[in-house]
Parts: sequence; C-alpha cells; structure tokens
Amino acid sequence: MLIRIVRMTFQPEKMEEFQRIFEASKEQIRNQEGCLHLELWQDIHQRNVFVTHSHWQSEEHLNAYRNSELFRTTWQKTKVLFTEKPLVFSAEKV
Repeated sequence: MLIRIVRMTFQPEKMEEFQRIFEASKEQIRNQEGCLHLELWQDIHQRNVFVTHSHWQSEEHLNAYRNSELFRTTWQKTKVLFTEKPLVFSAEKV
C-alpha cells in the first residue's frame, strides 16, 4: 500500500474555493480504481494550509489516477489557488 501526502498552501481568500473543489471531486477520487482512503486535513495554526492524505493499492494505481481526466481538471482548478509550491511525497508503512 502506498500513502500519498500533499501539503498545499492557499491564498487565504481562495480557501473556500478550494474546499468547494475538493467537496465536488472527493467521491470521484475515492471511487478511482485502487484508492483505499482519502482525507482532507487543515492546519490548526495556518488555516490556509491543507493536506490531502490518501492510500492507494499501488504506485501504478496512483499514477493511473494522476493520468486521468479527473485529476487533470481538478488539479488545473486547484493549482492556480496556491501561494507556494505544494509539498508532495509518497510513503509506505514499515
């Protein structure tokens, strides 16, 4: 199982827009083949920082999602709201 963490810092005035994008797409993402879990976290001190935490059966499943039209359209809408480059990493439990 692969665990994917994406930390995103948004323009404060764009936080609600991001939350609407996430709400509109979260079930479609959860229904992608190989997606086992998806959560959205919000930093308690920096309210404009959000983290997606997802579990995938494999890196191949994650990459299939990342190459999908759903990802392309969702990411295109999301990335213009950032104030910083997102921090992204994949891990597995040891």
